[in-house]
Amino acid sequence: MEELNDILLQRREKLKALQDEGVNPFANDFSARQTSADVLAAHGEEDAAALAESSSEYTLAGRIMARRDFGKAAFVQLQDRGGRLQIYIARDQVGEEDFELYRKLDLGDLIGVVGTPFRTKTGELSLRATRLRLLTKSLRPLPEKWHGLTDVETRYRQRYLDLMVNPQVREVFLQRSRIISLIRDFMQQRDFLEVETPMMQPIAGGATARPFKTYHNTLKMDLFLRIAPELYLKRLVVGGLERVFEVNRNFRNEGISIQHNPEFTMMEFYQAYATYEDLMDFTEELICHVTDKVCGTLKISYGGREVDLSPPWKRLSFKEAVVQYGKVDKEVLETPERALAYARTLGLELEPGMPLGKILAEIFDEVVEPHLWHPTFITEYPTDISPLSRKNDQCPEVVDRFELFIVGRELANAFSELNDPIDQRERFVQQLEEKAAGDEEAHAMDEDYIRALEYGLPPTAGEGIGIDRLVMLLTDSASIRDVILFPQLRPEK
Repeated sequence: MEELNDILLQRREKLKALQDEGVNPFANDFSARQTSADVLAAHGEEDAAALAESSSEYTLAGRIMARRDFGKAAFVQLQDRGGRLQIYIARDQVGEEDFELYRKLDLGDLIGVVGTPFRTKTGELSLRATRLRLLTKSLRPLPEKWHGLTDVETRYRQRYLDLMVNPQVREVFLQRSRIISLIRDFMQQRDFLEVETPMMQPIAGGATARPFKTYHNTLKMDLFLRIAPELYLKRLVVGGLERVFEVNRNFRNEGISIQHNPEFTMMEFYQAYATYEDLMDFTEELICHVTDKVCGTLKISYGGREVDLSPPWKRLSFKEAVVQYGKVDKEVLETPERALAYARTLGLELEPGMPLGKILAEIFDEVVEPHLWHPTFITEYPTDISPLSRKNDQCPEVVDRFELFIVGRELANAFSELNDPIDQRERFVQQLEEKAAGDEEAHAMDEDYIRALEYGLPPTAGEGIGIDRLVMLLTDSASIRDVILFPQLRPEK
């Protein structure tokens, strides 16, 4: 810490010296016309002789990431949004004044350079500087031996440093942006309208989750950060917007893990006159399209293990999956008593009196989910755990719903929407009873949503896809924190 304080003091002294010499250490009058990527794209294939004949001149700006000094000349690694490029700075090229300025610079400083491309004796494409400007003086040193840090929270907390010094981290977030753009393009090409719905809602609806609560002073009312946009998106379908989607931020006051962050991103969409079976085909097409564009193949690696996304994807009913992976007779899953007894053999501590569907969901999480490595659609979920889904016409104990699992985790949830307002009210009442019994995640009553259903929701199917988890999959990232720029963390000590 003492060494760091000495460096901070030295940098502030340099700052003062530069200002005393009339140098603005925080200049804002330099325009970068190109990037390092432009130079590499234009001249990456040219040899030294061709470059010697070139009249091209480039104006770049970026951060000094490395330097090698040789008396009257130096090599600098300049980093900008396009990557890194070596800059050759020589006294006889930039002049005495600019070269003296260079000698006062530090790693981490932001500079502007004008120069011409050439190849060094080792063949590296570089820029020979003819002019040099200091744009921003860095008052803190770049971290040393950054890759050796064992405290990953430091990387998440100071993401600006993580992005600055770890190119592979920057690449993850470039890919994240590309994935979301590809999804948007895919949806719009299929006549879906992108919309925005409220992030502060008077009723926390659209999912069974514990919400964050706030208070609006002027309206004198409680509001909740949304746990899902579902009920508002379906109101739009009632209004005649038959295909809608939203890339949305959701907030759930729940645990933090490698799969969960209290603030996360989903893409949720609704299609009138479609069923959950239509959405299975649609989802398969969407994710295969994005994967092929981002990875160039449908056979990717995650955590050192192959994941084959080649269609068609496996489909299993909820109970079939429990029987297959839990190695249990189907009859065990037919009554709450037998299911509870089986759950206890798995070490699950469940309360007596739980609905059968909730018991089965706990069993599923334990014995099935870890085995679903390659993409698998699980269908026919219990009605008890699906308060917004349409009951199956032949078997009302289950709903017309699927969840998509890849690499042992849920990636998407979809169902044919419940559009019977009488049935929906009964489901909400059941949820209220569960909330009164202590279930903090049970769904609240939403009278306006029921009123909307009474005007008539077309037969509709809807789905939510976890963007963060999809990015994790396609960038081979082990934790959700690796794909969220600023994940939620405990206060810094």
